[in-house]
Amino acid sequence: METKQEINIDLSEDVAQGSYVNLAIITHSASEFIYDFIRMMPGIPKPKVQSRLIMTPEHAKRFCAALKENLDRYEAHFGPIKINEMGVPAIPMNFGKGPAQA
Repeated sequence: METKQEINIDLSEDVAQGSYVNLAIITHSASEFIYDFIRMMPGIPKPKVQSRLIMTPEHAKRFCAALKENLDRYEAHFGPIKINEMGVPAIPMNFGKGPAQA
């Protein structure tokens, strides 16, 4: 019989605010996966990495499975996420083109 172990996690207020990112770059070596999360904004020619996560291959695979499970749940509730022909979500990335809108 398997018993579930409860984990008590501390989430500080500044980390709880999160960081908005709209680009992720994933690289790997034989021993780790590296996820760089970047926020691209208008007028910033060289965006900075907002956060970097480093995982073992085993944890990366678990992360991928958890992400897929959550995407499946999201789409079951809200409908399919549309991906354009370039393979990225259909969000406006043409910063600086056309008039600003609120």
